[in-house]
Amino acid sequence: MSQSLIDLVNISKSFDGELVLDDLNLSVKENEFVTLLGPSGCGKTTTLRIIGGFEKADTGQVIFDGQDISHLPPNKRQLNTVFQKYALFPHMNIAENIAFGLKIKNKSKSYIQDKIKYALKLVNLDGYENRTVDSLSGGQQQRIAIARAIVNEPRLLLLDEPLGALDLKLRQDMQYELIRMKKELGITFIYVTHDQEEALTMSDTIVVMNQGYIQQMGTPEQIYNEPENAFVADFIGDSNILGGIMIRDELVEILGAKFPCVDKGFGNNKPVDVVIRPEDVELVEPSQGTLVGTCTHLIFKGVHYEMEVTTPDGFEWLVHSTKLCPVGQKTGIHVDPFNIQIMNKPASEDEEALGVNE
Repeated sequence: MSQSLIDLVNISKSFDGELVLDDLNLSVKENEFVTLLGPSGCGKTTTLRIIGGFEKADTGQVIFDGQDISHLPPNKRQLNTVFQKYALFPHMNIAENIAFGLKIKNKSKSYIQDKIKYALKLVNLDGYENRTVDSLSGGQQQRIAIARAIVNEPRLLLLDEPLGALDLKLRQDMQYELIRMKKELGITFIYVTHDQEEALTMSDTIVVMNQGYIQQMGTPEQIYNEPENAFVADFIGDSNILGGIMIRDELVEILGAKFPCVDKGFGNNKPVDVVIRPEDVELVEPSQGTLVGTCTHLIFKGVHYEMEVTTPDGFEWLVHSTKLCPVGQKTGIHVDPFNIQIMNKPASEDEEALGVNE
């Protein structure tokens, strides 16, 4: 069983009187790949900077392997940070960049040479020792920034949107590289991104944040298939989010039609939020549909068609299906009970920010 490596306990942080983190608690296990995911301003980078020692929390503790490191400077912590802008030294060659931290630690020349070779091999840049920073592509510079971090043998690697400046293909390649390195090195990764696909692809655990709060924490599958509130459902992938009435256990009314579901314990005739993923909307013959609508929009996406089906009440259902429904054609809508996610409606804006779903 993996032990907790990092514990954030009751962390709060304000900038200029504006609360950025509000009583945040988070545990990260050893050898885990944890992604902090959320929109700009949600507090994810501030959380990372507090762990790294670049910001000091107003209240709370940073516990590393059982020790309170809240007051330690970054260079005294057993971790390294890779920033989006890489922060490589342009006046040094690649070997000198990688060796920088080791020289500060007064490591021997032979030790440093061995580490440079090992790190370059790990990031698939053998033989690049004497190249200049300017001669490298963005993706290569990003790899060197990672190599410079891992030669210090940190127990924890912090990555702040390190792939943000790369093009799509290179970003996807680097995602697989990071997963491979994490497995090979046995280092704990905490990764910050606002890219949902990146988080789903790479993480053992995703922490979805909004307005300084953790909205939900779980595996990629849990976050995608079982969102705990409308914010998570809306932020992770595409969703149809509708108001509904929970008539009783296992029966919900959506847009005036009764849909069997599997959720219980919401009470009788209670207003709820309903989340249905577009790939879970089945298009059937109108006579077989729980609801009937008309296809009003169609795009071919390669693997599937993306369609909008408008029901008489004006709601536009987003549908992903390999089955084509031409624009203007009527179609029935069916949803399997297991694919209907029921959530309590938040009673206030504060509850909405907190992601309350008791």
